Amino acid sequence: MWRIGDAQVPLVGRAEERRVLAALVSAARDGSGGSLVVRGDPGIGKTSLVRAATAQLTDVLLLSVDGFEAESTLPFAGVQRIGMPLADHIDALPPRFATALRVATGYAAGPPPEPFLVGLALLALIAESTTGGPVVVVVDDAHLLDPESLGALAFVARRLDAESILLLIALRDGAPADALLAGLPELRLTGLDVPAAVALVSRSSEQPIDPVVAVRVAEETGGNPLALVDLARDLTPGRLSELSLSEGPVPIGHRLEGHYLATVRAHDPDVQSWLLVAAAASGGDPLLIERAVDRLGIPARAATAAEAAGLVSVGTTIRFRHPLVRSAVYGGAAAQDRRHAHTALGAEALARGLVELAAWHRAEAAFGVDDDAADRLQEVADRAGRRGGFASRARLLARAADLTSMGPRRAARLLDAAEAAGLAGAARLALDLVDRIPGEQLDDVQRGRTIAVRASLAAFLADPVHVARASAEMLDAADAFAPTAPERERRALLFAFQYALPAERSLAGTTVDAIGRRIRSAVGERADDPLGIILSALASLILDAPAEAAPRLRTAVATLHARPDDDILDYGALGAVLCTALWDGETGDDLLNRLVRVARERGSLRILDAALWTQSLLRLGRGDPAAAGRSLEHVREVRRAMGFPAEHVVNAAQLAWSGAPPATVLGIAEAVLALGFGGVHSSGVRAVAIQDIAAGHYRDAFERLKPFVEEPFLHITPHELTDFVEAAERSGNGTAALAAMERLEPVSAAIDSPWLTGVVTRCRALLLGDALEAEPLHRGAVDLLSEAGTPADLGRAHLLYGEWLRRQRRRRDARTELRLALDVFERVEAPVFAARARAELEKTGDRQAEVRADPSSLTPQESAVARLAARGRTNAEIASALFISTSTVDYHLRKVFQKLGISSRRLLAERLGLLDP
Repeated sequence: MWRIGDAQVPLVGRAEERRVLAALVSAARDGSGGSLVVRGDPGIGKTSLVRAATAQLTDVLLLSVDGFEAESTLPFAGVQRIGMPLADHIDALPPRFATALRVATGYAAGPPPEPFLVGLALLALIAESTTGGPVVVVVDDAHLLDPESLGALAFVARRLDAESILLLIALRDGAPADALLAGLPELRLTGLDVPAAVALVSRSSEQPIDPVVAVRVAEETGGNPLALVDLARDLTPGRLSELSLSEGPVPIGHRLEGHYLATVRAHDPDVQSWLLVAAAASGGDPLLIERAVDRLGIPARAATAAEAAGLVSVGTTIRFRHPLVRSAVYGGAAAQDRRHAHTALGAEALARGLVELAAWHRAEAAFGVDDDAADRLQEVADRAGRRGGFASRARLLARAADLTSMGPRRAARLLDAAEAAGLAGAARLALDLVDRIPGEQLDDVQRGRTIAVRASLAAFLADPVHVARASAEMLDAADAFAPTAPERERRALLFAFQYALPAERSLAGTTVDAIGRRIRSAVGERADDPLGIILSALASLILDAPAEAAPRLRTAVATLHARPDDDILDYGALGAVLCTALWDGETGDDLLNRLVRVARERGSLRILDAALWTQSLLRLGRGDPAAAGRSLEHVREVRRAMGFPAEHVVNAAQLAWSGAPPATVLGIAEAVLALGFGGVHSSGVRAVAIQDIAAGHYRDAFERLKPFVEEPFLHITPHELTDFVEAAERSGNGTAALAAMERLEPVSAAIDSPWLTGVVTRCRALLLGDALEAEPLHRGAVDLLSEAGTPADLGRAHLLYGEWLRRQRRRRDARTELRLALDVFERVEAPVFAARARAELEKTGDRQAEVRADPSSLTPQESAVARLAARGRTNAEIASALFISTSTVDYHLRKVFQKLGISSRRLLAERLGLLDP
């Protein structure tokens, strides 16, 4: 049925669209969850189509919510209304999920939950309710939902797989909610075709209509069902004939809204006033509207007249015939009348204890500056922040600032709004808000906060200038904080260091040494608190000789290990820097694994995304491209959960290790460099140089690495030097190789690391060439690297020793080393080195070495599920780790067992081998 208010006419056309929705419902019944975003212009039939698809469902739990403008800044208001019918299931959820939902919806106090954790909790809550059968969730007018609820629903939609859940989201075309729903499957409704439109016009009219007129009306309205139904009902056949003969278009969109406004204005003033209050109320609360109307002295009969005219339907809520009717009523009223309506509604909401709603109406009633209304919005914004509603907090504070008198309070509210927008990931909004702040009205701390907001947005906006200058800007922020806010100063300095890492040699506006000196001036030579210890270590890494820096770096690593989980979220990623400088990849991986675990548990997907990316770089640096690839796949999974395109997740260095053509890798590296990310560029170029070494193109490797060696950068350069030694020695640049060794030796002497000592020993063996004295060095390198947990470097040690043995004509011994090398390279998925090892084996007469076949055809998500199950994780733990439901975990495990030909988890570890979590 086409539904306009409570009136109905048969639903004509839309056969294909109804088939699509029926198939989704059927799939949900069969345990295959899904989602669909239904888009279209006002009046195109979104609501009617969704209702027709769900009206006759049996043995299905139907949850239905509508978006309301008055709730659009109340964080998680939509989640609250969805969750209310499922309240009996909340105690069955894991405690952190139950707590997140209760805090987000205002039923409990506690730390603000991460928005994605609320989304995961909502998914778990809906999935828990499927025990009695499929669940269909319908969200209409989704463009009017609060952004937190819409974000949570979008998260749920992206994680539906093997659940008996269908999520249908209907909203207008071009809604600002588009970014939140990016990537979800869509059904875009357009006008009915002419035969269906003519049929709808004919059925809707109370009098016969000339078929020629009906066709003309259908064509001119573009088949918009609302326009067809209302014109057929409101206009006589004669008037329709006049419209069909005119040269102008039939009323639709704004014109149709004008048609409704004329209809409304045909009623007496009391009815118009009542309709205006109902339109201003947005949510359709009958009691609120009734009492607000009474405050304004509007007689009760006006409601009866409005309903009798078919403009509204009155029930448990008051609904307009269509949003365009409400829009016509509200938009056509005088501004003063709108303010009177909001004032009455706000007073009644406050009398009923609806503080957030009262503040919203009070703000809508404001004219120009209204500090009292701004103060009320500030209170509501603070409540939103306590519930984790940072997007709503940003909007509320921005509106509060608009209502605040010019001066420091207005500037402070704009700054608070910008920081909230940044926390919500709304980078453009945050930047716009910062641009509105009058700098002369800020104190030093506020000025520092403003600078910090701008610097923090650089990576979000991929602005090459600001990516390169972010560290310099954070130093400026630290200077602003220094006189009165030393803790803020130290945190700004920490960020100044962190922002230098992605920029690396593209750093602009400052230098690494300047950052180190500024940190040391703030914390001194010694510090005894965690942040001070970490900062002191970073300053030492920058400014001091390795022998002096190493003890401080170890103390900082120990400090990180001892910190509680909350601090790990703030500092955990620095563990990768400290451990890389100490050549301690295993400890770095342990710290990152902890950071990944905590971020997953808290639902901190942005931190998780960064941690997994850092983990992929660390694992690649340790020489395990296979493990790095698994981390990258987890990054892609997180990006999908957040609604970002996963195909854009590319690590140029990992591609090189995997055998991608150098031109492809270098093209990606140059593109990233153009965005200011010098660190990603240098890692990509270094990986191509390693690829050159594997292929025997030593001169090319030498030329690629030389600029990096000549322009050192922190903890990165010693790792580059080890490859440079091999490239230089093998390309006839022995002097450069010896100079590089002279730079490596002090680092090796200062750091007690089997990894570094093993690599340096390998380099010494290389410098001896075919001399017999090289053999104990080759053996020593193999022994040391066997303890280091750095497989590619171990494989390279076996390879170089095997090549040396072959040149000594010791073929049997050479085969042993080369087979060990080949096994390592195949296990860590380093095909270029594997090819070299295989070629060397053939030179020894061993022609049996073949490329190892891929043992399975698991999809990335199947592989992730299988690896966690092989580690003994429960389905619930796997679901939490991968942001999916337990049903989806069970579904993937069944597929894994089938593909691997096993029947129990006990055999997974054996079949998959020793894998990283």
